[in-house]
Amino acid sequence: MDEPVILRVENIVKTIGPHRILDDVSFSVKKGGLKVLIGPSGAGKSTLLSCINFLSPPDSGTISLDGQAVNGKSRRELLALRQQVGMIFQDFNLFDHLSALDNVRVALLKVKRMDRRAATARAMEELARVGLADKPSLYPAQLSGGQKQRVSVARALAMDPKVLLLDEPTSALDPELIGEVLTVIRDLADEGMTMVMATHQISFSASLADEFLFMEQGRIVERGSPALLLARDSGSRTQSFCAKLSELAGDASCELPS
Repeated sequence: MDEPVILRVENIVKTIGPHRILDDVSFSVKKGGLKVLIGPSGAGKSTLLSCINFLSPPDSGTISLDGQAVNGKSRRELLALRQQVGMIFQDFNLFDHLSALDNVRVALLKVKRMDRRAATARAMEELARVGLADKPSLYPAQLSGGQKQRVSVARALAMDPKVLLLDEPTSALDPELIGEVLTVIRDLADEGMTMVMATHQISFSASLADEFLFMEQGRIVERGSPALLLARDSGSRTQSFCAKLSELAGDASCELPS
């Protein structure tokens, strides 16, 4: 049975000053799907994710969730959208004065209005889900970068999102910490979480994504399956970009996984 479209992005335009950051961007994601945004810095990937969640409202175009277009001028609809579309940022966006438990629990208490006991139980469940059941009392300053990012994932998951947006979730991490966050993302994909992720972890995402969207100068200039776009003889912009990443990294990180 074909899965329904959960998220639809249509003709999104975003201008900042004299610069058109997004230029008529459209794509859709089916339930359980993973779309991966690839492209050089400044291509518009982060801005696109922010537009989807209306953290940076688009100038024009439509964002639809479960077939319903979101009215970006309605506070009620925006609050509902942000409960259903979770966001994972490059720099974690944790509250430094709150413990890991409270970072996850705070939205359950203030937004979902859960009682404290239920919110605590749910927060602990999500911390365990990302491998941090033994760290609830630690503050961000006491956590590694990988642990902070896993707390941010737990915080998003606690809201039961229909879609998870991930903006370069490993870019702020030391190389030895990247793996622990990628493991969590792989587990979420295996569980059927619907995701849109901007990343340079090409080989990793190729093993999970149903489609790559290559962005350049605010447009999606190429789209297709990882197998199609990363094939050595594809001549694709994606393959060329990945080859340059591999050359800079001094490895074969963009080769298709076996």
